[in-house]
Amino acid sequence: MTDELSTSQSEPTANRPDPMSTVSRDIADVPSVEIISTAALHLMSAAAVNLGLAEDLPEHKDLDEARSLIDALAGLLDASAASLGHHHAAPLRDGLRSLQLAFKESSTIPDEPGQGPGEKYTGAVHPSAARR
Repeated sequence: MTDELSTSQSEPTANRPDPMSTVSRDIADVPSVEIISTAALHLMSAAAVNLGLAEDLPEHKDLDEARSLIDALAGLLDASAASLGHHHAAPLRDGLRSLQLAFKESSTIPDEPGQGPGEKYTGAVHPSAARR
């Protein structure tokens, strides 16, 4: 009876595809620019929420978390600039700059020039600087 149970329990498993191989196959079909852009958008969204910019959660602010997320976003964009190309990188850089400016507006203690979130990758961000 034990052999019968173990055989019947293992048969369905043998007939199902390995979920990890399906995930790997799906990821293999996605261009790197799409994966990088998606990761950047997740970082941007999370930073915006932590800056209190989410419409459904405007009272939430966590500047420490926002700083970490903006730093990660800036590092990702810096490291992947060549892979993204101007067409994909430009709007992501604009979003990064907007988050950096929002951080400066939200912070009660100003960072030294070049020390704000992500500025080690982007250089100092100034609210009055003309956009390029």
